[in-house]
Amino acid sequence: MKEHTIAREITKTGVGLHSGVNTHVRILPGEVGKGRYFVRVDLPHKPIIPAQVEAVNETVLSTQLGGGEASVRTVEHLLAALAGMGVDNARIEIDGGEVPLLDGSAQEWAAAIGEVGLVCQSGKKEIVALDEPIWVRQGDAFVCAMPAEETRFSYGIDFELPAIGNQWHSWLLGRDGEAARASFAVEIAPARTFGLLPQIEQLQQAGLIKGGNLDNALVCGSQGWLNPPLRFANEPVRHKILDLVGDLSLLGTFPRAHFLAYKASHHLHVQLAQMILKHFADKIIQGGSF
Repeated sequence: MKEHTIAREITKTGVGLHSGVNTHVRILPGEVGKGRYFVRVDLPHKPIIPAQVEAVNETVLSTQLGGGEASVRTVEHLLAALAGMGVDNARIEIDGGEVPLLDGSAQEWAAAIGEVGLVCQSGKKEIVALDEPIWVRQGDAFVCAMPAEETRFSYGIDFELPAIGNQWHSWLLGRDGEAARASFAVEIAPARTFGLLPQIEQLQQAGLIKGGNLDNALVCGSQGWLNPPLRFANEPVRHKILDLVGDLSLLGTFPRAHFLAYKASHHLHVQLAQMILKHFADKIIQGGSF
């Protein structure tokens, strides 16, 4: 398989979910083998922050990457769109510390990527196959990677609020790049972030979700959704898959595996990514094969 980048630049402006600050993002075609990375163009020397597992420095209600004094928060939706739409190399310039939430999903990012199109590059993309189960758990929440013939993401959630309840969804990335991009754009990218009404005031008091509103997040209370209609009957769990895809994209490429999560979080997602990275690094040190 070959690496791909976008054919033309993409620009978006919007408010950050947690900071409430407007930022401008400019995504540019990336060089072969450089991967996906952020550039804080508002800071002196324009520091680069790689979209890699090693750069994660916070996972409270979003995933934050950082290097030195520079950081960028809530990267998961944009990174999920890039990975899900087959963009291996991209330079992401941003003039602030948080990626815009837009409508709360990855739909606008995915649509923009689809509009500009992809360019096939000379670099070869290696897809390694997982050879043994890897998992991490916290209480009854867990996320794991299982050996599989094709790459699949499955998720389960369980909430006391009746409008959400118990939901499961599974999405197959597969090996056909064009089919995978189309499937991601239709089945996963449109799923919006969601919040629980009883927790919103508490989060705001903690200095979070300053930019959240009924236009960029679904809100659920005991009487149901405050801002219907939903895009899917199980939109919340599809959004969790979106988050998982974004967090695991920090591996660079997805190993061939079935990723299965239940009631997990960004913290557990990233822990799994760290364990997968260590697993393959140990295999190389030991002279083993994938």
